Amino acid sequence: MRRSIIGAVLATATLVLGLTAPTWAASPAAGQHGMHACAPTAPGTAACHAMLLVNRDGVSPASATPPAAGLTPALLQDAYKLTGLSSGGRTVAIVDAYGYANLGRDLGVYRAQFGLPACTTANGCLRIVDQNGGSNLPRANIGWAQEQALDAQTVSAACPDCKILVVQAKSASFADLGTAVNTAASIAGVVAISNSYGGSDAQDTTYGAPYNHPGIAITASTGDNGYQGASFPASSAHVTAVGGTSLTRAAGSGRGWSESVWNGAGSGCSAYNAALAAAATFGTGCSGRAMADVSAAADPAAGGMAIYYPTSATKSTWGQWGGTSESAPIIASVYALSGNTTGYANALPYQRASGLFDVTSGSNGSCTPVQLCAARAGWDGPTGLGTPNGVAAF
Repeated sequence: MRRSIIGAVLATATLVLGLTAPTWAASPAAGQHGMHACAPTAPGTAACHAMLLVNRDGVSPASATPPAAGLTPALLQDAYKLTGLSSGGRTVAIVDAYGYANLGRDLGVYRAQFGLPACTTANGCLRIVDQNGGSNLPRANIGWAQEQALDAQTVSAACPDCKILVVQAKSASFADLGTAVNTAASIAGVVAISNSYGGSDAQDTTYGAPYNHPGIAITASTGDNGYQGASFPASSAHVTAVGGTSLTRAAGSGRGWSESVWNGAGSGCSAYNAALAAAATFGTGCSGRAMADVSAAADPAAGGMAIYYPTSATKSTWGQWGGTSESAPIIASVYALSGNTTGYANALPYQRASGLFDVTSGSNGSCTPVQLCAARAGWDGPTGLGTPNGVAAF
């Protein structure tokens, strides 16, 4: 954990070097790339999957305004045909590690910027608790705080009337994160739980029980390092595993957008966990659990969100964020908008695949069988069955 904290501090120092407002292009500038917010971790622990778009020098200059190329709530809703939909005030829970003292302040800046109604602890829209549901919030960690900013603001963008519950685990261990998931599931009104983190593949028999809550849609990011095999908790049979795409405007298409595989999206077969019964006829190439099930925008440079995020314990700025940490809360929000989480929610898209945008181009590496890393019609590893077209598949 000491290594993780040092890495996060170094990353923060890099982020705040720039002092002038950035010039954001409509498409990625040469040398722009994603930078991980959280350092790799040891077995039994997780890293967050948030990635900041930085320039060729590894810097995201401070800015008082959102990046012009970043997805806004209106653009995100248009891309996935969510405009005008309402959750009726359902709650999306976000589970992450460590504390973020200015979460409410930064969320307020974001929502005011884009004309969204206030979501505060005072009006009951926002609630922040520790992993046991109390007020003993954990110590801060800048990388995980940046993750929480991305998660809470992405839920706000996809589902402006959703209530938001943030459960902060005291560490990034699977044990503490699992306790936080159980706490989220126990709180009235929660219909979806987003988990934008992961570690190495792990057994449901050891770590999976906290993610086993029929009637609640539990989403998990598949990771940001391309085809590397399965990762937990996305490899759990109890969750909806969420991969990632590159999302761009396509004015000449009927949809107005196009998507391809984001080459960082994680995919693979679990060595431990059972295959989903609902996926039996989709040719995953896995004898066990295959990931992903569905996907959404994750490429920091092509579909990354405009996010107001912390650079220190006191300061925040605007930047463009992605990773499968973006796609997991998008899908959790879509489940909340659908209001349909009966049974195991991960089965629903397999029963209603025609209600998704199929992603048929791109890859995240080389593999056998090829569908585990290359897009095709129907199911493939990096994007699963596809991306939301409204809530019909959920």
